[in-house]
Amino acid sequence: MSDEKDSINEKLANRLLKLEQEIESLKDDLTIWTDALEELSEIEDAFKTDGKPKIQGKTILDVGTDAVKPLYIALKFKPSKIIGIDELCFRPYCFNLESQSKIFTDTKIRLYGCSLFDEVTFNRIRVKEGIRGRFNFVLVSKALHHLRTEKCVEEQECSEDEESCKYGFNTETIFKKLLSLGKRVIVYESFDDAEEDLDKTRGRGGYLGKNCLLEVLKGLSKNEEYQVHLVRPQSFNIDKTTLDRVEPILRQVDCICFYVEKISDT
Repeated sequence: MSDEKDSINEKLANRLLKLEQEIESLKDDLTIWTDALEELSEIEDAFKTDGKPKIQGKTILDVGTDAVKPLYIALKFKPSKIIGIDELCFRPYCFNLESQSKIFTDTKIRLYGCSLFDEVTFNRIRVKEGIRGRFNFVLVSKALHHLRTEKCVEEQECSEDEESCKYGFNTETIFKKLLSLGKRVIVYESFDDAEEDLDKTRGRGGYLGKNCLLEVLKGLSKNEEYQVHLVRPQSFNIDKTTLDRVEPILRQVDCICFYVEKISDT
């Protein structure tokens, strides 16, 4: 009788644990949806030209997509196509969202498991989706810190599976890559030094931090081919004459939005 009771208790405990895990997963899903809506409110001004959104009929590449923001953008701004890529596994609802979004919007939303650095796979996606030339916009929302390509900055030898490994960030290389794909690169980046980056992929992870992000903006503003515009929390062009305004702003906030485009494209 005691063994039977123990068996029942074990089954109930396992069932309870499974239900708790399912609840946590649903909470995570809800957080993704609410965060995406909040982030879009911070990002949407970056799509404006001469004070008006210029997205209808345009194409967008969403790098490190959360799969939700494309739907919000499609519903509000009606671009022709949004392609979202991410090298991590998509959550279960994402492909349902992709297939069922056609019920609500004419915008074609496509999601692919692909790294920005996997040129072979990405070029196949471009051909399949009929993308010729550059996208009108490239959106990098809370994913810039994942685009690390340089040697590990940690003072240690890192094995291939070393979780603490963190690559350096090369501003020139990354933005040259992004601007080869899109006419305007929109970046929304979090840099809370107290937060841990839980979705890092080995060395391509770890938040940039305020100092690193300041160096990124300095590097971009020194490139005479680029126009850099801060969107949030203030709005102004970042160049040699305004760069000193950026550091005090970074000290007061934990996320910013800016965009970069080639002057020849403006």
